[in-house]
Amino acid sequence: MRRSFKFLLRPTGKQAAALRQCLEDHRELYNAALEHRRTAYRRAGVRVRYGDQSAELKHIRAGDLDGQGRWSFSSQQATLRRLDKAFRAFFDRVKAGRTPGFPRFRGRGWFDTVEWPKDGDGCRWDSQPHHRTATYVRLQGVGHVRVHRHRRVLGTVKTISVKREGARWFVVLSCDDVPTETLPAVGAAAGIDLGVASLVTTSDGEHLTNPRHLAVTAGRLAAAQRDLARKKRGSKRRRNAVARVAAPHAKVRRQRLDSAHKAALRLVRDHDMIAHEALKITNMTKRAAPKPDGDGGHLPNGAAAKSGLNRSILDAGWGVFLTILSHKAESAGRELIAVNPANTSRTCAECGRCAKDNRTAQAVFRCTACGHNTHADVNAAINILRAGLALRDAAQAA
Repeated sequence: MRRSFKFLLRPTGKQAAALRQCLEDHRELYNAALEHRRTAYRRAGVRVRYGDQSAELKHIRAGDLDGQGRWSFSSQQATLRRLDKAFRAFFDRVKAGRTPGFPRFRGRGWFDTVEWPKDGDGCRWDSQPHHRTATYVRLQGVGHVRVHRHRRVLGTVKTISVKREGARWFVVLSCDDVPTETLPAVGAAAGIDLGVASLVTTSDGEHLTNPRHLAVTAGRLAAAQRDLARKKRGSKRRRNAVARVAAPHAKVRRQRLDSAHKAALRLVRDHDMIAHEALKITNMTKRAAPKPDGDGGHLPNGAAAKSGLNRSILDAGWGVFLTILSHKAESAGRELIAVNPANTSRTCAECGRCAKDNRTAQAVFRCTACGHNTHADVNAAINILRAGLALRDAAQAA
């Protein structure tokens, strides 16, 4: 299987400056290639493709030795492929009748990754294998950059990417032929219900805490954002204020990923089969629709309450958790089943009666037919498990 490994880079001052310049030159190449395509189509109706722009790279490099010429040819081709991928996605959306979203120029804060498509072509992982105490990655134009390798790399390194996150630099290795780490069977299955009060509630009655990382940092983040709003655009103080806003956001992201990894690993180790709701999180976190009153104004639509709920859902990180859970389940040889979430929280797990009145409170479920009384999330998780088992049995029978 294919898997990625991400490690923190520890560049020197000169190497950090070279990495920033490498990122800037690749951003300029991306924007120039985009402008080339736009101009050619607008003036002559000609569609420029990746092959045309890749053929021009040697002329660009020859005429700009101090800039584009010092970076890897293959990494620049990867940047052009990135633009070509954006155009293909644009045309796919047009054909599907969705909002097109034409590819846009990338500002300095919106281009943070450079990719080398092949290990050994302009880059080299573990470039000093004789060094016993440290690992290095060699990047053309930058040098041997020290890597904080906190775990072993498995499989064969195929592509190497360098990514900037705030003031930090990371290297991402995409590896093929990574062996699966199949876990022994434990003979247990579970349904899980995602929530805000508890991140995960299992059909066994276990509640995994929602850490609410963004809520904890909200006060410090709000102060940093107020300070940013007072700074003059383009000034050095504003750039420093932007960094102070980005730092807590990056920390929250790392904390959320760490919590999701730990929760997913715990579920995968304890269960052979896990059923979860197939949630459409993007639709669930849309802003409240306005309600015109017919006189040019608007009626109350609960926008403030909906915004608070959206913020709590996004802070819980359901999408991140489900993505990590699917990766860990695949690696461990576990079965993960997504079920239709409709009415799982309204249906009684004892008698099967579905009614809105069964949910008397956020955490209380009391069936109006049979009187079954339990935690609402546990009741929903049991229904999710049953739906998952039914889907599995149907698939096996077919």
